[in-house]
Amino acid sequence: MEKSALAELERIAGKNNLKTSLEELVCYSYDGYLKESLPDAVVFPESAEQVSAIVKLAGREGFFLTSRGSGSNLCGASVPKKGGVVLAFSKMNRTVKIDKEERFAVIEPGKVLDDLELELSPLGLSYPVDLGSGKIATIGGSVALNSGGMKAVKYGVTRDYLLGLTVVLADGSILELGTKTKKNVVGYDLMSLFCGSEGTLGVITQVVVKLVVKPKVRKVIVAHFKSMESACRAVNEVLASGLIPAAIEIIDKLVIGAVEDYVKAGLDKAAEALLLIELDGKESVVEEDGRDMNALLDRHGAYGKKEAASAAESDKLWLARKSAFPSMTRLKNICIAEDITVPVSRLYEVITRLNELSAKHGVLMGLISHSGDGNLHPHFLLDTKEEEVKADRVLDELTPFVVSLGGTLSGEHGIGVSKKKFLGYQLKENELRIMRELKKLYDPKGILNPGSFID
Repeated sequence: MEKSALAELERIAGKNNLKTSLEELVCYSYDGYLKESLPDAVVFPESAEQVSAIVKLAGREGFFLTSRGSGSNLCGASVPKKGGVVLAFSKMNRTVKIDKEERFAVIEPGKVLDDLELELSPLGLSYPVDLGSGKIATIGGSVALNSGGMKAVKYGVTRDYLLGLTVVLADGSILELGTKTKKNVVGYDLMSLFCGSEGTLGVITQVVVKLVVKPKVRKVIVAHFKSMESACRAVNEVLASGLIPAAIEIIDKLVIGAVEDYVKAGLDKAAEALLLIELDGKESVVEEDGRDMNALLDRHGAYGKKEAASAAESDKLWLARKSAFPSMTRLKNICIAEDITVPVSRLYEVITRLNELSAKHGVLMGLISHSGDGNLHPHFLLDTKEEEVKADRVLDELTPFVVSLGGTLSGEHGIGVSKKKFLGYQLKENELRIMRELKKLYDPKGILNPGSFID
């Protein structure tokens, strides 16, 4: 990278907000996925105006830009795949405004989700997109990937809570989108275009999110099963019955053992599967739904059922679920967390196929699932990076099978570099052509997150 460009970056952002030493660059050469690529510099902008000036400079000088929140994504979306400059948003983490009456919050892209929730809770409000990585995941990254999480079955995903976006386009102009109203059908829905675009169309500098009133009561139930099939059948009946849990998660035997060894949450390591269920709302409704839920679980052979007796106990059970990824990393050196979504009625069929393929290719696999919306997260555990090819072989056979059932390559992790080669299974050529044309329209010089899912 030219020294003159680095000098201009320093002038724009300040000396303390520009990092160029090898030791510092290495820290931004990877994210939650396995791939690595070294940037030429890392900049920590503090305002949309600074971002705009940096983007204009990139256009003039011809260097690439990759936006980054906490780097917790699992598809390589924030890896600087062709070098250039990483825009790290950890210093743009302010809550600009919380409007309790209208129930929205204006926040910067580096705001960590759990930190936002801590600010909202005393006000009786909540941003209900509950990610397993919520302690580190940022709202900017969540918008870029349209993250879902554990409560999507009842509350939906990131896109469902967007009221407004401020985006710096590839020419440095600043685009302000949305309204503070819950309804808005004026013109094309550009916000939805940027949501899930993985930083390839613009740089997000501010987000307006819709909030909900915090539920008065929540009930957390854990139920063990002697077979995965029974657990899947129970999920299907829950959804068919009209019960609407805030969350209903499946955890398989390997993950139960890893989590219990790590968190000590009182889980039965002999179980083949468990369901972790949360009900929320008014006390009378939650109590009635809880009775119906327990009766339904009994019909499917649930045993060792337990209801959390306190908020602390509920938090402990959810800590166990959110500790699945770190728990599994204790078993092997490398853990690849994958992401597919299938019709809920096909859950057991796909899980069976996953286990068959993992055994066939010699990969240890643990499974967690946002089962209420059919989202499966197989975790492939490996000893070395060279063994990644084994996981690739599982996905090579699994992906066309998933798509043939009406499923999708990704429910919430995104495509990035991890699943770029599979796009043709799900998207038709005319869809890909339109996406490439949109990329060229918004980013004619190709400076934003090059080498990602769309070129």
